[in-house]
Amino acid sequence: MNVIYIIIYTAAAVEIIMGGVVLLNDKKNRINQLFALVAGITAVWIISNALITWEPKDFWVKNTYATGILVAPVILIWVIHFITKQKVNLKKIFLIGGSAITFAILAYSDLILKDVQTSLPSDFSGTFGPLFPVFSLYFIFICTYILFLVTKAFKNSKGIERVQYMYIALGLYGFGVTAAIVDFVLPLLGVNFLIVLDSPSSIIFITALGLVILRHHLFNVKVIATELLVFSLWIIILARTIISENLLDTFVNGGLFLLTVVIGIFLIRSVIKEVSQREKIELLATDLKKANDRLTELDRQKSEFVSFATHQLRAPLTAMKGYASLILEGDMGVVPAQAKEAISRIFESAKTLTSIVDDYLNLTRIELGSMKYAFETLDFKVLVQDVIGEIKPNIEKTKLKFSFIPEEGVDFRITADRDKLKQVVANIIDNSLKYTPSGSMNVSLSLDRVAHKFVFKVQDTGVGISAETIPRLFQKFSRAANANKTNIRGTGLGLYVAKEIILAHHGDIRVESLGEGKGSTFSVLMEPFAKA
Repeated sequence: MNVIYIIIYTAAAVEIIMGGVVLLNDKKNRINQLFALVAGITAVWIISNALITWEPKDFWVKNTYATGILVAPVILIWVIHFITKQKVNLKKIFLIGGSAITFAILAYSDLILKDVQTSLPSDFSGTFGPLFPVFSLYFIFICTYILFLVTKAFKNSKGIERVQYMYIALGLYGFGVTAAIVDFVLPLLGVNFLIVLDSPSSIIFITALGLVILRHHLFNVKVIATELLVFSLWIIILARTIISENLLDTFVNGGLFLLTVVIGIFLIRSVIKEVSQREKIELLATDLKKANDRLTELDRQKSEFVSFATHQLRAPLTAMKGYASLILEGDMGVVPAQAKEAISRIFESAKTLTSIVDDYLNLTRIELGSMKYAFETLDFKVLVQDVIGEIKPNIEKTKLKFSFIPEEGVDFRITADRDKLKQVVANIIDNSLKYTPSGSMNVSLSLDRVAHKFVFKVQDTGVGISAETIPRLFQKFSRAANANKTNIRGTGLGLYVAKEIILAHHGDIRVESLGEGKGSTFSVLMEPFAKA
């Protein structure tokens, strides 16, 4: 069989297959639908050329020109739609389509070709009609306008779109130049036997267009490898079918070709689906990372704002406390009893606000990672005694049975930040004082010889903690449900800050309670000072 015939049949089959594959990839997409139309018309054009090889008569030659003149206008409609990403308006469709159909109809008359005699693919003779130059110029004009639109879009685009327009341009140049040469230039020079290759040259453009439509798979090696493998297999089996020497071989190879087409389509679609799902997951992961980074940045800004605001509050509060203390102690002269009571309330309120501000400052330092520690070797027992001495007035106001019992004969030296550990001890004792309306509070310090840890323990007979509350007690802004009944001024930050400080000391803080109304026990575990 002549090589030109094989090229014609193979090109027609490949274009029909590619049109079907692209359409099946997304049936509702207008770009895919128009591509299938382009592939279908070019396939009809190719088949028309094939029919000339079987029935070289005047009608079939004219038919190739009639179908061929429709290809460029349909491509123009596709290009306009692809560039604008919108439906082509009806006026343009009627203008482009109407002119193309008019020339297609005229192609069957003697106005384009007449007295055609052919024994293709080796010989062609006939006379060009009076409208043949107009027919040729129309085709060239449409092709030039398409190239102009694509080139302009290429210059104004970037990234993946720029690559897409480059593929479209290369496909168009390859197709347009080849078709123009074999259809119009060579016949004017008397070279006619290559006319039948005008339509198969469309496969250059169709292939480029197919890759562009599947643009999100363009650079995926897995998809490209699968498509190339399947397309190659189709072409090989189709060629075997065409060159079969007997009917049985033709039947077997044809059946095998149809089977591989079906299997290949399903294989390509499954690979595309797999890749698409992976791309969606990667996109979601990227979006999630961006959102997380944004939230982290907002959280950091929030912490910085709180730190700034609390710093600004601390100075006036300190001044209020200082002056109120001087007035109450008589350093400012004799103060009437009624005024003294009011000033005492101011002092207590300023003290409470200062404590809240300190909690927020410590919270922002922890969140920003700017909490500084000055570790030194100190006596844990002495530190607890100092704290108890400082808050003794508060203890005496409660009328609770209070006791501090350190274990005898134990060296309670530890490595810690004195001020921050005092803050933790004071916070835990002060909490028990606030939430123990009556009864007793026992503070102890001992050595757990099994765990090799010092255990600072505060046990009270206060309001207690429910089992549901205990797991979240050391979280930010978390308070027991019954805490507000006893102390409405708590922020829910004290225990969170205490836990973070103890963790920074490589220790642990725990709480136990039998339930509401049954008291609670707070324990702080610290590592002993490592002796040389």
